[in-house]
Amino acid sequence: GTALDSMVCPGAIISGGHVQRSIIAQNVRVNSWADVQDSILFDDVDVGRKAVIHRAIIDKCVRVPPGARIGIDPEADRARELTVTEGGITVVSQVDEWKLSGDS
Repeated sequence: GTALDSMVCPGAIISGGHVQRSIIAQNVRVNSWADVQDSILFDDVDVGRKAVIHRAIIDKCVRVPPGARIGIDPEADRARELTVTEGGITVVSQVDEWKLSGDS
């Protein structure tokens, strides 16, 4: 995996994924072919294979399913009842995790 222009905390694993301009907290796992850009992932987040996360904040302990797309289309995120700020940042809390299950 690769991490460019990012802060990656100890214990994080970028296993074949790509991280750019992001903050990756402890015990985060970014799996193969996942793409994380301009985002903050809190402790113990697991990003599934081929998931795409752009311009998002992911709360601790959230499991992002394989193939999920977060922050790519703010209107699609709003339709899933995720919080999208006025600036276009998508926020996924632990409570919202179930809303991601339809992506894969």
